[in-house]
Amino acid sequence: MNPDRDVDTEQSVNVRDYNRRTFLKSTSLALGVSFGFSKIFAEDNMKSGFIDCHSHVWTDDIELYPLQGTQTAADLKPRTFTPEELLAIAEPVGVSRVVLIQHTVYHDKDNSYLVDTIKHFPGRFSGVACVEPRSENLSDSLVSLHDSGCRGLRIRPGDGGVKLWSDSEGMKEMWRRGPEIGLAMCPLINPEYLPEVDRMCQSFPETTVVIDHFARIGIDGTIRQSDLDNLLQLARFSNVFVKVSAFYALGEKQPPHRELVPMIRQLYDKFGPQRLMWGSDCPYQLTSPNNYNDSLALITDRIDFLSADDKDWILKKSAESVFFSN
Repeated sequence: MNPDRDVDTEQSVNVRDYNRRTFLKSTSLALGVSFGFSKIFAEDNMKSGFIDCHSHVWTDDIELYPLQGTQTAADLKPRTFTPEELLAIAEPVGVSRVVLIQHTVYHDKDNSYLVDTIKHFPGRFSGVACVEPRSENLSDSLVSLHDSGCRGLRIRPGDGGVKLWSDSEGMKEMWRRGPEIGLAMCPLINPEYLPEVDRMCQSFPETTVVIDHFARIGIDGTIRQSDLDNLLQLARFSNVFVKVSAFYALGEKQPPHRELVPMIRQLYDKFGPQRLMWGSDCPYQLTSPNNYNDSLALITDRIDFLSADDKDWILKKSAESVFFSN
């Protein structure tokens, strides 16, 4: 697995064809026009819609937003997934705001496109950025990212140049300063790294933590109770949240995703709906036969133990409390 990607998939992302065939006729968005504005959700009712707590965007304008390493525009798959293309998929099904995650595959720790997107769509997007824990100006960078509209930091095993975050002074500074500045730690990890998250939470209990994609439990097709138990243990820390997201990559990896419901039930019982939040992981959620609508429908229509208030928390209020409140 490529450690920089949220998850790997053998299926191709045919998002451009999906967008055009399904939504282009029903939206006023001009796809491909940099930083256009949607008319489906006006400013006064934007907050009434759902929040997708996890998506990526990128452009093929590599002169303005250079790719890392030797990559060219031909390496972009799909060629673009712009804010306009994302909103063309999300808004028709009631999603009005999105938390954007820095895509290190293409831009490493250059958060420029992420920050510019937030700036040009006021109130529409929040961001989770990436920083170098060994940076000499780390503290200034954290403040600057918050001022730019970011409310989280994506962290991965190996960040800081060490195997364990607890051995990195920079990483510990990020966890320490996160509550002061208003930045959550957002771990992209596999289940075996959950004990290290636990150690960091013990050292920094005031830090908000939002775990991506169930900690990738079930990515090999098997949801192991031992892995889930380690995730459930984190519920004892009141500032830990879990993203109920990336259904296309877990369990059976295709709709209707019902095999994930028992795992969601255990998380619901331990964390409560107030600390769970739904996310798509677009554009990768668009790998056929997966699609955006089925990802949302698992929460809206296919889990019988969720009340209307529960759904309101999972689909909006939990993400709003972390990523749109300060």
